[in-house]
Amino acid sequence: MTRVDFYVLQTDSPTARSQLACRLTEKAWAQNMQIYLHTQDPQQASALDNLMWTFRQGSFIPHQIFEPADKESCPVLIGHEHEPESINQLLINLDHEVPMFFSRFERVIEIVDQDETVRSKGREKYRFYKDRGYELQTHKL
Repeated sequence: MTRVDFYVLQTDSPTARSQLACRLTEKAWAQNMQIYLHTQDPQQASALDNLMWTFRQGSFIPHQIFEPADKESCPVLIGHEHEPESINQLLINLDHEVPMFFSRFERVIEIVDQDETVRSKGREKYRFYKDRGYELQTHKL
């Protein structure tokens, strides 16, 4: 069964969630995991793509924006509409909604900050997973 981890940030900085997503991606990639970062829209995907290059000096994470027509040979994909066919280890969800394909991943990470909309949506997602019997972990940062 999919394990779901909630990372709760104590800030409402507009970039904190994306920066944490980059750090978690870097750590997971170093462990040879395949990662899919699910975003709200093309703008968020593009911003995350750019941040992956600059979030930490000296860091390198091979990644690309996911397009369904592309071959999924990159270990880190960023997308917003379509689910990747070949990645099923780690889903980092930055969307306000739970993607319907989440359950085929071994692990899901939800990042919540102190922005009222993000917190409210985070509570809804927590209830969604809990009501369906998923193993939940909370990490307060």
